[in-house]
Amino acid sequence: MPHDDVELEITNVAHGGVFVARFEGRVVFVPDTMPGERIRARITDTTHDRFWRAETLSVTDPAPERQPHLWPAASIDRPPSKRAGGAEFGHIRLDHQRELKRRVIQDALARMAKIDRDVTVETAGSAVAGVEPETADGSGWRTRVRLQVAPDGTFGPFAPRSHQVVEVDDLPLATDRVAEATPFGQRFAGAESIDVVATTGGSAHVLVNDARVKRGRRTVRPRHRPMTVREHVGDREFALDARGFWQVHRLAAATLTEAVQSAVDEALFDPRAANLDLYGGVGLLAAALGDRFGSTVRITSVEGDETATDHAAENLAEWIGASAVTDRVERFVTALAADASPAERSRLRAATVILDPPRSGAGRAVVDAIAELSPAQVVYVACDPVALARDLGTFAAHGYELGSLRAFDLFPNTHHVEAVAMLAR
Repeated sequence: MPHDDVELEITNVAHGGVFVARFEGRVVFVPDTMPGERIRARITDTTHDRFWRAETLSVTDPAPERQPHLWPAASIDRPPSKRAGGAEFGHIRLDHQRELKRRVIQDALARMAKIDRDVTVETAGSAVAGVEPETADGSGWRTRVRLQVAPDGTFGPFAPRSHQVVEVDDLPLATDRVAEATPFGQRFAGAESIDVVATTGGSAHVLVNDARVKRGRRTVRPRHRPMTVREHVGDREFALDARGFWQVHRLAAATLTEAVQSAVDEALFDPRAANLDLYGGVGLLAAALGDRFGSTVRITSVEGDETATDHAAENLAEWIGASAVTDRVERFVTALAADASPAERSRLRAATVILDPPRSGAGRAVVDAIAELSPAQVVYVACDPVALARDLGTFAAHGYELGSLRAFDLFPNTHHVEAVAMLAR
């Protein structure tokens, strides 16, 4: 490949944990660096028409915000193929990480939604009373870790943009309980991955995920028997499957509960409307609405995972008007938009919709269907700023304007960032 080894000047941050340089007029995306640095890099991917990819080999001129990597296993001192993935901002001072995340959010809003809005990236738990603050270096927050298993049974994270397992002997982003429970040095031959889970109640579990198996022409993932664990948010307890979705940061559930409660415009909220909690999981955010607005709240939580829906029904049982439905969100809202009776449409127009989609966002079909229902307000919880901006642009075309917007660093030392946006007609 021509120009394998090049010198690059890093000028900006891009979405996805990479940074921007130019080489011979072409955009090059590079990890393990930051704006203001000059680096030696190797071009690794020239298959795209609009950009190339490279890997950082060494830093010629470091930025003042560079620090020794929080996780030596991910350090630039290692060859790129031996660097552990999952802490791609660990070489950047924590306050500057949040500045870079702010820029990514602001840029995504401007480019994809034509929204000029500044935002401050808040620390996890900053507005929640009675929680232990985060550590000064952004370590010790992960309550759940998935580690990949190599063919020889050793385990660790993948190296970035690869399926190369990097064996590690520490997990600085994990809580002490997760780190203590991780079986470093053991082997899990035949497994695909292991999950290490530690709950707020103090229990810890190592879950072995079997490798996929051939069944006819298909390769399928073996089913594992659900194992119920319990998490606490303030005084409230939530049941969930140990392998099921729960916020990873030890303060994230409390942070998002407060953020969603604050985002809802009380003047627009009708507890007896046909309120919806879409991608509802085990009912965390539906409960947040119930706790703020009381026992008369009616809300339907919709989730595609049947086990999660069963837990949501249990977790929301104290609200007589709450229900949990197992369905794909797109199918549910599309059918509702097509088939709702006039009385149902009236209750939906008064509704508040909580929207907490996966990283890929809600997408046009879901946003179009929600807009067809014409709810009074939408509170959108997003873990991807580009997906959020794209969906906000679609909502805007239907007459929904962005009200409040907050961002939270629920993933310190990584490029990920959470946002909570409120939209109203």
